[in-house]
Formats: sequence, C-alpha cells, structure tokens
Amino acid sequence: MLLDCDLFSSFDRLEIDAIVPYFSLIEVEKSGVVFREGDPGTFMCIVISGMVSISKSRYDGTAVEIATLHEGRPFGEMAVLDGERRSATCCAATQCTLLTLSKDGLDSMILHAPAIAAKVVRVIAVSLSKRLRLADGQLVDRRSGNSY
Repeated sequence: MLLDCDLFSSFDRLEIDAIVPYFSLIEVEKSGVVFREGDPGTFMCIVISGMVSISKSRYDGTAVEIATLHEGRPFGEMAVLDGERRSATCCAATQCTLLTLSKDGLDSMILHAPAIAAKVVRVIAVSLSKRLRLADGQLVDRRSGNSY
C-alpha cells in the first residue's frame, strides 16, 4: 500500500519494507470521525481507499469543508511532527481504509532506523510545504479578487 502512495514514491522496496512495521491499518465507516479539531495530535493518515472530508470551524462554530481527500492522499501530518492539537476535523465521506503512523511510531523509527526516519520526516515536510504554498496562492487569489 505504501508503494502506491505518492508520499513515498521516492522510496525503494527495501526502504518501504523498513517502514511498514511502524504503520497500522484502520477501517472507518461512512460519517465516522477520524479526529476532531482540538483533539490531541497523535497520528497521521494516508487514504488507502474511500474519501475523507476535512473541515474547520468558523468563529461562530459552524463547520466549513476545506478539502475532500481521495486514495493516496496523506493528512494529519502536522500532528505526527509536532504533537499539537488538531487544527481541523476529519470524517469519512465514504467507507475508508486508512494507513496510520503514530507519533510514537515515528519516534520509535527515529530511534531504531534513523536514516529511514529522516527520509520519512523529509517527505512529510515537503508535502506540508507544497500544501502551504498552494494555500498561500489561494489566499492571494481570493484577496486579489476582492480588491476590484
């Protein structure tokens, strides 16, 4: 499953075999909550099958969907790096199979396989960087559109 994930496309078979023991597989029923905004951040996920919906609460408490993620997409990566509280809520839009990596699992990987763990952290950081650049561009586009 990791071989099919874009996040790990630069990994060879031996590297994939080395990280597999640190991941777990979970099933989430349609409408099931994977995590809620404000929950402790203890794991990240990769969508193996199905779709998940990411939403964020507005100041008035209403939820706004900010993304729908399909197979191969990672989410919740910030938590596995910094352990901070969740910045959004994630629910299963359909029945889902998710691959998870816990913060403890990553910490164990760092201890037992530091070179491969460094590569995992790097691909997570690159993924987050790409999303931040995209979000920055969208913010600029929205602000530019409002200035006319």
